[in-house]
Amino acid sequence: MKNYDSLSNTNQNIDKKKGTFVVKIEYCQRGTWQGQVIWAEENRSERFRSALELVRLMDEAMAGEAQIEVRETKTS
Repeated sequence: MKNYDSLSNTNQNIDKKKGTFVVKIEYCQRGTWQGQVIWAEENRSERFRSALELVRLMDEAMAGEAQIEVRETKTS
């Protein structure tokens, strides 16, 4: 039998960043979505032309937040 306690302890130590995004789908053309995404924590909005671009925008927002935190800890 495997010991899963060590796995759960490892997962608890990982600092997970969360983001709240409001997605407004305005059109569905050419087999994909177009609309607007709002990043609630930063009160910032961006328009997107495809579902792939939507995911890329959200990924960049979360990656950018992680970079800001790294810079802050380095300067402190």
